[in-house]
Amino acid sequence: MAVLLTTNLESVPLLGRGKVRDLYAVGNDLLLVATDRISAFDHVLGSGIPGKGKILTQVSLFWFDLLKDIVPNHLITAEVGEFPALLRPYAGQLEGRAMLVKRAAMFPVECVARGYLAGSGWKEYQASGSVCGIGLPAGLLDGSRLPEPLFTPATKSQDGAHDENIPFSVMEEAVGAEDAAELRRLTLALYAKAAAHAEARGLILADTKFEFGRVGGKIVLGDEALTPDSSRFWEGAAWKPGGAQPSFDKQFVRDYLESIRWNKMAPAPALPDDVVERTQAKYLEAFRLLTGRELVL
Repeated sequence: MAVLLTTNLESVPLLGRGKVRDLYAVGNDLLLVATDRISAFDHVLGSGIPGKGKILTQVSLFWFDLLKDIVPNHLITAEVGEFPALLRPYAGQLEGRAMLVKRAAMFPVECVARGYLAGSGWKEYQASGSVCGIGLPAGLLDGSRLPEPLFTPATKSQDGAHDENIPFSVMEEAVGAEDAAELRRLTLALYAKAAAHAEARGLILADTKFEFGRVGGKIVLGDEALTPDSSRFWEGAAWKPGGAQPSFDKQFVRDYLESIRWNKMAPAPALPDDVVERTQAKYLEAFRLLTGRELVL
């Protein structure tokens, strides 16, 4: 199948292109289009994963619906037939991968929930015995379940650089103590419900990040939700602390890039067909396990 690396909506104002999503202005609202771009080590690679944008969008829509009792979200509609008339000529580019959303005033932090020790949290724990200033018991391993889920905010990079973990006190200074407390409460509530659903489907939600904004004075969940790009999903039956866990993400891509000793500098390389196919299959499997549905690309 064809891969969509860049959208072109011609007369529709383009606001920006992220690592994966293209953002357009549609009147007072926004159009988020998930492309098939894939990034690793903070660089967009020279080839994409066919259908990845559709998978990410459909996963987000599933979670937006499941979690709407905890916090409203920014979604207006993901049905192309319900989009404004000026978008109809581009239905081929938008079908299954675009969301028309409310324009929100976004908080300048990533809201991260961790139920397990992994990634940057594991590195920080090794160095200091803590994560984001939160002390943890001695003797934990890479992949260990934490005594309780942690809220560990991070900076929101504006230029593609890597996000950095910050103490909660720094977040309070950035957004105010009242909003910081509410964002922490919402993040942990969303994580708890999502982790319980994942566990029932044979998966572990090790960690995830959310972005929140404000629409009409109310806090809403924005951007995407609980996709393999923003979350670590592990195979529950294979979980064994003490090293990397079998995961539903772009690990095949990272492993390949490490194997060719890429210097992690631009330009980023393209991927061989087998890595593309295995990565696509892993994303599709994550969708099937989480939603109980098959996705036809």
